[in-house]
Amino acid sequence: MTDYLGELVRTHTCGALRESDVGHDAVLLGWVDRVRDLGSLIFIDVRDRFGTTQVVVREDEALRPVAKRLRPEFVVAVMGPVELRSADTVNSKLDTGTVEIAARKILVLNESDRPPFQITEDVAVSEDLRLKYRYLDLRGHRMQQNIVLRHRVTMSIRQFFDQHEFLEIETPMLTKSTPEGARDYLVPSRVHPGEFYALPQSPQIFKQILMIAGMDRYYQIARCFRDEDLRADRQPEFTQIDVEMSFATPEMVFGIIESLMQAVFTAAGHKPPETPFRRISYAEAMTRYGTDKPDLRCEMPIEDISEVFADSSFGVFRDAIRSGGVVRALTVTGARGASRRELDDLVARAVALGATGLVWARLGTGGEVQSSILKAAGEETLRRALTVGKVGEADLLLMVSGDPIKASNLLGKLRLELAAKAKLLDPSRYEFAWVVNFPLLEWDDTDRRYVSMHHPFTAPVDEDVRKLEERPEAVRAKSYDLVLNGTEIGGGSTRIHDQTLQRKIFSLLNISEEEASSRFGFFLDALKFGTPPHSGIALGLDRLVALLAQENSIRDVIAFPKTTTAVDLMSDAPSDVDARQLKELSLRTEG
Repeated sequence: MTDYLGELVRTHTCGALRESDVGHDAVLLGWVDRVRDLGSLIFIDVRDRFGTTQVVVREDEALRPVAKRLRPEFVVAVMGPVELRSADTVNSKLDTGTVEIAARKILVLNESDRPPFQITEDVAVSEDLRLKYRYLDLRGHRMQQNIVLRHRVTMSIRQFFDQHEFLEIETPMLTKSTPEGARDYLVPSRVHPGEFYALPQSPQIFKQILMIAGMDRYYQIARCFRDEDLRADRQPEFTQIDVEMSFATPEMVFGIIESLMQAVFTAAGHKPPETPFRRISYAEAMTRYGTDKPDLRCEMPIEDISEVFADSSFGVFRDAIRSGGVVRALTVTGARGASRRELDDLVARAVALGATGLVWARLGTGGEVQSSILKAAGEETLRRALTVGKVGEADLLLMVSGDPIKASNLLGKLRLELAAKAKLLDPSRYEFAWVVNFPLLEWDDTDRRYVSMHHPFTAPVDEDVRKLEERPEAVRAKSYDLVLNGTEIGGGSTRIHDQTLQRKIFSLLNISEEEASSRFGFFLDALKFGTPPHSGIALGLDRLVALLAQENSIRDVIAFPKTTTAVDLMSDAPSDVDARQLKELSLRTEG
């Protein structure tokens, strides 16, 4: 049987009462967190998203039957005077821990089945179960804090851009399919049988058109859709902070975004990052960190020590160099004391990552050189390697040879694994970097053609334009990624604002004039009408909030995410649709 609220009106949230409220009546509405029946006294913790308050039921014959039937997750209304807790019952873990409500009235507004997991207890629950019962998962403190954090971050973004004269403009959700990268989600048109809209992978073309339209400064908290394979930092639908600026250089974009990050961090309760952020070229990032999204919470750069082994007696390294390869080295901070078994495990791990072998070297406690190739390479050569590799007395040097990109990539993976194992990647520390001047194009062996490393609207570096004809792979782009703690949280560029150059890039991408007109004709036409130089960026809101919340997966900062197989376990989507709906859309399914 269920009672109803009647004339009771909430006076406080469950996190609001303080000692200043003692002596006043209060009405709380919320969920029963737990019940403790001590015989003469019954304690009820009542919870909402603002906090928890203790309610006590004493020798009240009318209330005790109601209190005794309460169970976790029942929805209740509680009324009574606020009292001071005795000194020995104060709960310092709660903001309301010095007071309680002496219940004078309790209404059960709704009962609850027994939840499939304990909502407020810190117990291990499978992610699939959490996602199936997402409405219960969202009642928990952790998820509610994450959603509140996301709200605060989003509000700070809107306030910041408004203060800097940006316009928030919505772009279409039903648009033209212009696939270049991930697959589009297609939406069939009922009124145009056999034709389709696409959900936007990005507002890219529309925000550039807004610059042509003279809007000057645009932003949008944009929903985007990509039908691609998923992982922890990807979802089929996601949210990005989309930004575009007319007459803007990359440095101007950097300045705006760095100030935005300071505002966001302040809103999230973190110390704002110092600016300007570090700038690293793509070439340097790949060489020194083995990745285009370096984690700079620990330095541990990769060094090229090829010169040490160019004429060495160690044939493996010497021959690799003479064949056009390199010898690269990683100094592992504080790892000199690794045991032989641990060193063997490192070698095995390197082989598992694709290396043909891994060489190590270090200084012993007496200053002598120790190495897996001591006899083959000699102490003098190895001592030079330790010096060039900037190895301290407490450090360990790891070396590999071969193709420059593969060598750095391998050591880059080891760098992150070893840094994580040594707890050098403090989740409460935030290190930003701009990675700049990516290659404009990269070769796709499968399709046997060039593809854009970012997107086909990215402008080449001015001095590299002349290379487009004969050495397109050597052309650098006016592009930049914003990296935070080893995660790419944004990417942008200066855009092509000249129609002739844009057509040239399409040609290099093996997009014919006919195809370019079919897919991008409206945009190419717009470029004819006084397009200003413009630059922009898109930041992943989900990734940014996950880092601020110190969560490993963006699913934990999205209210209703999909699984890694793009399934909504709560609503059971995707699902079959009625045959009549398919007929109206002139569609049929196979099988």
